[in-house]
Amino acid sequence: MQYIDLRSDTVTVPTEEMREAMYKAEVGDDVYGEDPTVRKLEEMAAEMLGKEAAMLVTSGTQGNQVSIMTHTHPGEEIIVEENCHIITYEVGGVGYLAGVQTKALKSNKGVLNPDDVEKAIRPKDIHYPVTSLICLENTHNRAGGTVTPIEIMKEIYEIAQKHNIPVHLDGARIFNAATYLKVDVREIAKYADSVMFCLSKGLCAPIGSVVVGTKDFIEKARKYRKMLGGGMRQAGFIAAAGIVALEKMTKRLQEDHDNARFLAEGLKNIPGINLDLETVQTNIVMTDISKTGMTGKEFALKLKEHGILINGGNDFAVRFVTHYYISKKDIEKTLDAIEKIVRQF
Repeated sequence: MQYIDLRSDTVTVPTEEMREAMYKAEVGDDVYGEDPTVRKLEEMAAEMLGKEAAMLVTSGTQGNQVSIMTHTHPGEEIIVEENCHIITYEVGGVGYLAGVQTKALKSNKGVLNPDDVEKAIRPKDIHYPVTSLICLENTHNRAGGTVTPIEIMKEIYEIAQKHNIPVHLDGARIFNAATYLKVDVREIAKYADSVMFCLSKGLCAPIGSVVVGTKDFIEKARKYRKMLGGGMRQAGFIAAAGIVALEKMTKRLQEDHDNARFLAEGLKNIPGINLDLETVQTNIVMTDISKTGMTGKEFALKLKEHGILINGGNDFAVRFVTHYYISKKDIEKTLDAIEKIVRQF
């Protein structure tokens, strides 16, 4: 059966153009800095985000962890949003790898209040850890793909500069944020000292993320990447797909956003399905199905019978994610199936 897969935009497979580019990629040993395709991708990424240098990493998690290790020292503290990817989905890496603790702040639908950030910065005191990094996430995954406005990014960055604290941006879906804000991605990236973005989510590359920053930062980060097993050899096969992702796939994300909005508006009209349309800004739709009487797991199993895949657990939260391989027709089929399931349950 050919499933309609709405579990995540990580399920995307490389396009035919990517496969062709991978097959023909010129490669070398990247640890020696001799892979021309990796170098091309890194130069392209740095240019696109307005930074001095870039580094290919195996995943977004590795990119975030390497960045935190590069910015901090063990025993320090970093400021994060309470439901961010870094502390929710990265297996406690900040404590185990970087040896830092987190100061987790509440947000408004994934958007931090600059005043709260400044208040969270530790004063100089022998009893306190040093605040050494502020981490932001744009778009914010668990909040439903919400976007932090440019003015908020700017205000937090200015606070960080005043206190001589760097800012790292988990920009796994930064191109979705730029599409929503209708700005060049540089306009977001300039309010962070380092940025990680994923090639393997909505951009359809099979593997890989990129970290960008200053030349000195990237040079130091390469050592931590090596330490974490990210020193790949003929990585040009991976980078080739990433180049196509940046050249082609970053320009078509509005289609995914439109499909997510279409899905959300349809779900809103189905009894028992609750969601906040204000959070449907990019390609993620978060719903509460508690009034249907089903758990997320039960709901997912019933949808699978209709040829539709979603992730569902023992609570009542269900997430849908649109991507390159989801069409408006797929959304229509999904809405029809959900209506039937809710009506019959």
